[in-house]
Formats: sequence, structure tokens, C-alpha cells
Amino acid sequence: MRLDDLFTYALRALLRQRFRSAMILLAMALGVASVVVLTGLGEGARLFVAGEFAGLGTDTLAILPGRQDTTGGMPPVAGVAPRDLTVADGEALRRIPQVVDVAPIILGASAVSFGALQRDGIIVGTTPAYFRVREMTLARGSWFPDLPPEALPPLAVIGPAVHDEVFRGRRAVGEWLRVGDRRFRVVGVLGEQNKFGMNLGDAVFIPVNHAQALYDTQSMFRVLAQVHPGADKAHVADEIRALIAARHEGEEDITVISPDAMLKSLDAILGTMTLAVGGIGGISLLVAGILIMNVTLISVTQRTEEIGLLKALGAPGGTVRRIFLIEAGLMSATGALIGVAAGLAMLASARALWPSIPFTAPAGTVLFAVLVAMAAGIVFALVPSARAANLDPVLALTRGR
Repeated sequence: MRLDDLFTYALRALLRQRFRSAMILLAMALGVASVVVLTGLGEGARLFVAGEFAGLGTDTLAILPGRQDTTGGMPPVAGVAPRDLTVADGEALRRIPQVVDVAPIILGASAVSFGALQRDGIIVGTTPAYFRVREMTLARGSWFPDLPPEALPPLAVIGPAVHDEVFRGRRAVGEWLRVGDRRFRVVGVLGEQNKFGMNLGDAVFIPVNHAQALYDTQSMFRVLAQVHPGADKAHVADEIRALIAARHEGEEDITVISPDAMLKSLDAILGTMTLAVGGIGGISLLVAGILIMNVTLISVTQRTEEIGLLKALGAPGGTVRRIFLIEAGLMSATGALIGVAAGLAMLASARALWPSIPFTAPAGTVLFAVLVAMAAGIVFALVPSARAANLDPVLALTRGR
């Protein structure tokens, strides 16, 4: 028999067994769809995190008080500092040639109020450099004036949530906002934005010198140092540690974190998770392959007379084997394509529901899932097809009656 005749014969046999064929298609489609969806979810999470870190600025180093040594995991959030990291320490970093800008940060929480309206807010004490380093946007008003940290007046830039809940439709710019026991004149309102790790809608930015007075502290939560694009951040980090150590009586008591290092760690973790969940989905392909083997074995038993007739008419065992392998291959390929279409449709629906997360299945993963599905179908059909090929035509015709 020619190859096209074999395909035609196998296709007609599958159409005669519609329910059995539908069950195999469903099992294979579910297996492939699960691999596509699970890897798409993992890849979407990885790309989302990468995008968020890009928004933080890959040319920014974070300097934290306290030294912590890590061994390849996530960098520490903070350490135990024998000395405070001060505004003066941050300003000293400007001496390093590769450092473009420096932004000290004090982080706290306090009640914010205007008139009779009050809510809790995240208080960020910083300098005008912070808004430049973070590339933030304003809905209205202006940033802090570009003055030395100690000379900044009591001003505030507020997030949209604070604006909506405290001012309730009134113009906020120019009004006095109470933060704790102090008053600040509102000069700007942030646009809608959500930087990774902090909802800035709830934030109130005040000058760092006033935050020091508000919280009675000289220690910074951290200092951000923006470096020239393309600069060797590892070398700059070494220079930062050396400079601060010189200011702290020779003791290295800070931790320098690069977003690249954090992103690399997270990328490795999320990549491993994506492979893991994809492997879990791949188990369903194994189940589908076993189903194909069982169904093919049943088909061989039920089609004994048909096989005997084919061999009695002169069809060699190899032709009979190819018929069953082609049937398995057709079912696997069709089920795999249906699964890919269903998986991509589900990922498209997820993107529509959560547009900020780029759910997408890597092309290599999709191709791999299809190839594995086809291979599983054919491999698991080898034993049943060999059994059919080895049937004795006389016994097969006799058994079939």
C-alpha cells in the first residue's frame, strides 16, 4: 500500500470509531493545553517581574545600613547597623565619578489629614533626586525645589489615593496637609503609577530633613545611587563600600544591592518554577500516551478479523504496524494542535483580564509540547501495533468469527 493509501485507511478507521477517537483527542488536547497554560503563566510572571525591576531602574544601586553576606539567594532587605547611614553619607557618594544622582530615603507611616478628613499614609522622606531616579510622573503641581537637603521647606507631594480620600475633589496643590504633628504645603500630586513593592497611591513624600524631625532619627532607611548607563555596577559598588568604610572608621557596615542581582536571582527562581509546573503538565501527556496504548490494544482485539483479512490479502506485518502507528500519530498530532489552540486561547483570556501581566507561552515550549505529544502517542502505540503485525491471519480470521 502507498503511504497516501495508508493515511486514508487509518483516517477512515478513526472516523468509524468516533467516540474512542474523541476520548483520545480530548486526553491529548488537555495534556498539551495544560503544558501551554502552565508555562505561559510562569513566563508571564517572569516577564512581569523583569518589567517591574526595569521600572525601578537597572542603573540604580541601593545602599542599606548594616552588612549582610548572601550566598546566592535574594539580597537582604536590611541589616543590623552599628552606625547610622546618614544624609551626609549619601551626599558623599556624589564624589564617585560614575554616580549621577543620590537620593536618601526615610520610610515611615503616619496619619495624614486635611480638615476633618484623615487617613493613614506611607511617609517617604527624601530629596528631589528621588523623583528623577525613579522617573516618576506628576498629575498636577511640581516637585520639590532643587535645594540642599537641609534647606528644603515643609512641602509635600501626595499620591492619588491620598488626594482622593483626604481632599475629596478639592484642589490639593497649595493647601496645608497635616502629617503627624506637622504641617506641609502640598506642591504636587502623583500620576497613577505603581512601582514594584510599593503602592505609591498611598504615599506622601516630604523633604528628608523634615522626616528626620518627624521621626526623630538621623538614620536613612536606604540611599539610592543612580550610576551612568553601562557603568560597571560591581566596581561602583566596591567604591561605595570603600567610601562609606572610610567615613565609618574603616568598618564596612553597609549592604549594596544591585537590581541586576535581584533580577537574576528572581529570574532563576521563576524559570525553575516554570519548568516545574510545565513538567507537572507534562505528566498529563504521559497519561494520554498510556490511554492511547490501552485504546489501541482494545482496537487490535476488536479488529482481529480485519487484521487477519488484510494479512490474508497479502499485507505484510510491517504494513499492519504502520496502519496502527499512523492512527496513533494522527490522533496525537490532531489532539496536540487542538490543545495548543485551547491553551493559547486561555492565555489570551488571561491577558485580557490582567493586561499588566504578559502571559505568553514560549514558542519553543509550544513546539516541544507538540513533539512530545506526538512522540508519546507513537511510542505507546508500538506494543499494540507489533501485536497486530504478529497476528497469524488464519487464527485471526477464525477468532474474529
